[in-house]
Amino acid sequence: MEPGLLESLRLDENTFKETWASYEKYILTLSDAGDEHPEAKALQEAIKNGSEKSIDARLRYAFYGHVIGSQFTIAELQNQRALADLRYPSEWYATTREVKRTVHLHVGPTNSGKTYHALKRLEQAETGVYAGPLRLLAHEIYTRMNAIGKPCSLVTGEERRLSEGEQKLWSCTVEMTPVNTEVEVAVIDEIQMINNHERGWAWTQAFLGVRAKEVHLCGEERTVPLIQEMTAAIGDKLIIHKYERLSPLKMMAKSLEGDLNKLEKGDCVVSFSVMGIHALRKQIEKNTGRKVAIIYGSLPPETRAQQARLFNDPDNDYDFLVASDAIGMGLNLSIKRVIFESSQKNNGHKTVPLMISEVKQIGGRAGRYRTAEQSSKEATESNQAAESNTAQQTPSTSNGQTDAASAVLARLGPVPSKPVSKDPGTVGFVTTLEKFDFPSISFAMKTQAEPILTAGLFPPNNVIERFVSYFPPGTPFSYILLRLNEISRIHPRFHLCGLKDQLVISDAIQTVKGLTTNDRIIFCAAPCQTRNPKLLKLVRTLAECVGMRKNGELLNIPDFDLELLEREPSADRNYLGQLETLHKGLVLYLWLSFRFSGVFTTRALATHVKELVEDAIAHTLGRFSFTEDKRKKLAEKRQRLMIQSLKEDIMKGNGEGMLKGIQEIGEEEEVKDPDDESMISLKSLAEQDAHHNTGYDIGKSTNYCQDPEPDAVHDILTDTASFAEPESGPRDDYDEYPMPELENDCHSSRFAPFESLREIENMVDAIVVHNILLEKEVVKMWAEMGTAIELGEGLVKRSESVELSVEDLDKTTAQSAGL
Repeated sequence: MEPGLLESLRLDENTFKETWASYEKYILTLSDAGDEHPEAKALQEAIKNGSEKSIDARLRYAFYGHVIGSQFTIAELQNQRALADLRYPSEWYATTREVKRTVHLHVGPTNSGKTYHALKRLEQAETGVYAGPLRLLAHEIYTRMNAIGKPCSLVTGEERRLSEGEQKLWSCTVEMTPVNTEVEVAVIDEIQMINNHERGWAWTQAFLGVRAKEVHLCGEERTVPLIQEMTAAIGDKLIIHKYERLSPLKMMAKSLEGDLNKLEKGDCVVSFSVMGIHALRKQIEKNTGRKVAIIYGSLPPETRAQQARLFNDPDNDYDFLVASDAIGMGLNLSIKRVIFESSQKNNGHKTVPLMISEVKQIGGRAGRYRTAEQSSKEATESNQAAESNTAQQTPSTSNGQTDAASAVLARLGPVPSKPVSKDPGTVGFVTTLEKFDFPSISFAMKTQAEPILTAGLFPPNNVIERFVSYFPPGTPFSYILLRLNEISRIHPRFHLCGLKDQLVISDAIQTVKGLTTNDRIIFCAAPCQTRNPKLLKLVRTLAECVGMRKNGELLNIPDFDLELLEREPSADRNYLGQLETLHKGLVLYLWLSFRFSGVFTTRALATHVKELVEDAIAHTLGRFSFTEDKRKKLAEKRQRLMIQSLKEDIMKGNGEGMLKGIQEIGEEEEVKDPDDESMISLKSLAEQDAHHNTGYDIGKSTNYCQDPEPDAVHDILTDTASFAEPESGPRDDYDEYPMPELENDCHSSRFAPFESLREIENMVDAIVVHNILLEKEVVKMWAEMGTAIELGEGLVKRSESVELSVEDLDKTTAQSAGL
């Protein structure tokens, strides 16, 4: 343990050795304590689910508790628990409770017009705020409002664009929602993310805290029960508006089978890494001779708008779009078919299967496609409407000639516009690029996502500051956060967003002197990728600038490798990684510059350098490409990993739900083709959604009144005045530069990449054989112990009828998996 940390714990080397010896004895006694002991349970969870680092962290925090916990009196412990009572979060926003609010809940599938109707009301308001999940969406609404002559300010974690004069309209990311300002109308988009285990607290804060007479919530229908319960609890009036999809959406009969030449005009290929997007673009252009537009979150807003406009124009040769999952939320794009390049994505920590809700959100963007004739007709109708209606008419995004507002929009690109009219002829299609990804996407498109039962929650800054006051000076801040997280009590309709990155950042800056409690809270909320040692070192350097009142000018901070910009861009992954680290460091600097403006004073320079880095990244990515052979090899590698993951799941006993799903789909549909992969449904997708609705990990805490143990999560610490915006969570620009398929630690998804129904039958046979062998082992063990046990005649007969060795089982399993 580093000397600075020992000093903060008030331990010298000798005292530390004695205390550590006592701690070791305590840990060893936990093995006899059983699962009921909280610390024993936490350690078992860390060992079961965590890496070596998470186990080390769990032991370290337990040591902090061993050192500090013994110093508390009974009264102090009672005060801690009283302060950690978080069952009534609506009371955190006392001034908001004085406002008589009407909540309008707009629910429906993608392309149903729900957000359009909410935004129309915002356009009519004198004062208001839009809060969305992505910077991209915040930019779009900011552009829309200013284009129709309504001055609007933009506020995200790293950017501020304030309108001249009095601030009346705001467009922001949801973490930045101004809850201390009274407005007429508030629109909170993608309300289903209130259940997110990393960012859900921000939607809860915005909904409970925004001081608006009208609050418009837009999202999925599965949020209705939770919102009804929450509005009833706080006394708000609730009006529910339900919408139907305006155009049909169908799953295609099969995938493109890896053939990019099967792409058609109006197709959008969805990829989940920036490197993959650029590589696909080059390969498609090479194969088809047509141009490809690209969209992903970290592109500058003007570039995104330009690319979307090029794709939407039916008269040019930009026939295809390759995009990230940013298209799943809000962008107005004329897409005929959505084609998933993969059914997995990197969530910032590992590669995981797409959730059912994600597949539906992204796939639902199909069906807005317009031919040149249809677009011309719409343009004419928009011109006529512009001449007769008021200036507040929403401009069409399919042309640039409606009025002065539309002219501005034409320069800035597409914004959310009037939804596509209900036309049964405008059909959207969904499929996959690869054959083995088709079953999971098909299953997800026809399966209902899990209901949303809880809203995310995290204590505000004032609660954390008061909680800190109960601990001796020098107590590791990470221990205080974890202690609050573990003893807090919450209502069953909420789940407590947990800790992970915050603990790592807290430990990284623990020994920095001069930081106040509020300073530490802000740094713990900073967008720092804690897996990157260079960024952790940078966040400590920046914390020293604040704590020790050092010069925080960009050029005086040695951790920024600005010499990178002097190098010639090249298709070198190390060079790309260095650019990415520099970019994330600059984002961190800009984020902190809005919280410590007197320390980090060179914001304009940092913004300029960030733009230079983005240009360098774009040039570097443009040099990456896939040959057709390499792309197929990567697809084969993903398929092998999927099969291996499936085998591991089955060996762990997780295959039963999957097989049941296959049987259910088989009963629902008539099979026309024995190899039709749409027959294959996997319950692991539903289980993945269920996990996102109920479970957590280390640092975890869903401690509602029944006190269930949490399941680790990492989230931002914030209060009503905080401008915290996390880097983690479902965002359009999270971890886009790495290519997950190229990483050695790629985790495969939990679904079956079977080639035919015969392979399913073979795998079922292998599972049955494996279970029979296990049953025989059980019978043998009980017999050796001389214990008479009734296992049932059927089980015994079945066990005796099969005489297979372990080698036979391995051969059968390998054969059925196609290995």
